Amino acid sequence: MMHQQGSLMPPLLGDVFCQCRSGVDPGGVGGHAEDPSSASLSKPVTQQPVAGDWHPDPGQSPHPCDICGASEQEHRLKVLFQVLDVNGDGGICVNDLTIGLKKLGVHRTEHELMKIVKAGDKDLDGQLDFEEFVHYLRDHEKKLRLVFKSLDKKNDGRIDSQEIMQSLRDLGVNISEEQAEKILRSMDKNGTMTIDWNEWRDYHLLHPADNIPEIILYWKHSTIFDVGESLMVPDEFTAEEKQTGMWWRHLVAGGGAGAVSRTCTAPLDRLKVLMQVHASKSNSMHISGGFAQMIREGGVRSLWRGNGINVIKIAPESAIKFMAYEQIKRLIGSNQETLGITERLVAGSLAGAIAQSSIYPMEVLKTRLALRKTGQYSGIWDCAKHVFQREGVAAFYKGYVPNMLGIIPYAGIDLAVYETLKNSWLQRFATDSADPGVFVLLACGTTSSTCGQLASYPLALVRTRMQAQATQEGGPQMSMTGLFRHIVRTEGAMGLYRGLAPNFMKVIPSVSISYVVYEYLKITLGVQSK
Repeated sequence: MMHQQGSLMPPLLGDVFCQCRSGVDPGGVGGHAEDPSSASLSKPVTQQPVAGDWHPDPGQSPHPCDICGASEQEHRLKVLFQVLDVNGDGGICVNDLTIGLKKLGVHRTEHELMKIVKAGDKDLDGQLDFEEFVHYLRDHEKKLRLVFKSLDKKNDGRIDSQEIMQSLRDLGVNISEEQAEKILRSMDKNGTMTIDWNEWRDYHLLHPADNIPEIILYWKHSTIFDVGESLMVPDEFTAEEKQTGMWWRHLVAGGGAGAVSRTCTAPLDRLKVLMQVHASKSNSMHISGGFAQMIREGGVRSLWRGNGINVIKIAPESAIKFMAYEQIKRLIGSNQETLGITERLVAGSLAGAIAQSSIYPMEVLKTRLALRKTGQYSGIWDCAKHVFQREGVAAFYKGYVPNMLGIIPYAGIDLAVYETLKNSWLQRFATDSADPGVFVLLACGTTSSTCGQLASYPLALVRTRMQAQATQEGGPQMSMTGLFRHIVRTEGAMGLYRGLAPNFMKVIPSVSISYVVYEYLKITLGVQSK
């Protein structure tokens, strides 16, 4: 999040903008531009707002520039654009940025500069025109303000060494006061050993922040929320979380939260499975009647049949999915800390498919155990032995195809809805912090999970019926397409949504319980919230 440039502080981008006030012609208006660094050093200027101050205070009219007549803010941007547009062709490419930023004393790697151009290049011509340049700076500056506000613990408009130490400690990175002061010196241009907003923005303005650790930390999704289905795209983790080992603590906390959540909502989950398999037009099964039937057949304890293996499979599935996701990110050639939505969907779906393939026999056993009658199996191992002896290895992969096909609509819609809601909230309400608060986070997680489940539910129902086929004596052994046609022909389209009511009934308690337990375990494991 903070980038040290050694002990020497480079001339900052704010100096370039001061040329407007000091009467320096930026070039292209009244002659050649002066060297920006010499201009800023040779002429005393007062501290002025720079590129980030897009919205003047209400009631104040922008001051027109004495040279070009444009508003002060627009002129500042034109000055910076012309300084960076080294060859004067009206566009800023990677080479222009390399040369232009060196003139300003700002050093960035070629990869970082490519990310800047890629982020702002809307027409994909390999360079930024003035409009694209302005749009990039506006978007980037808003992200920088979020990070600055999160670091400013005292809310006094300045960041000191203690606040830097505390913020990095919250990320799991412990640094000494001397190291914190070194970070301060790299950005502090007035020697106060504190960083105000202008200094922070000037230093980071042209550094690509595709990933803001603040947002990643607060908006964990699949790690926190467990609704019984493990088809969500995995969460991103910051570089600090990976380097310090905080990522595995998050996963452990998420796994523990999922175990508690699934156990608390297991009766609803078992009822859903029974309704998916046994309910039909001729055998109408309601929620109250379903619960009464389960209790009559096996007592209250029978409400939790199948929950044991449902909890056990959390650990291997989460671990395999996380490792697969990280490897796929490398294979698709991404060096970014976070991926774009499309790349995340592809990587997350593939990782989900790998994880599901690895633990799918446990999914089949979960369904068989949920549907079992009293005394049919003595436990998980006994169930697996009976299935293997009577039906062979292939039985452990019944329903595999619809399960794999269901990953795309579930993961895609869940991710798209969550990201849309998250970005909408950040755009409208994230003025001081990226922290959405518990209710917004729960609302976003519940909505996205519900939409994902609704889209993939017919495939989930067909998968469950295929997993259960051998348990129905004399029942037909159908293929996926055959089962689809049979359900639609005999029950209508609504037959594909049997058990939807108890499934949706468990979403809100599942999300709420998993969030509360996750937060508690996070503190227990030493992962502190900001």
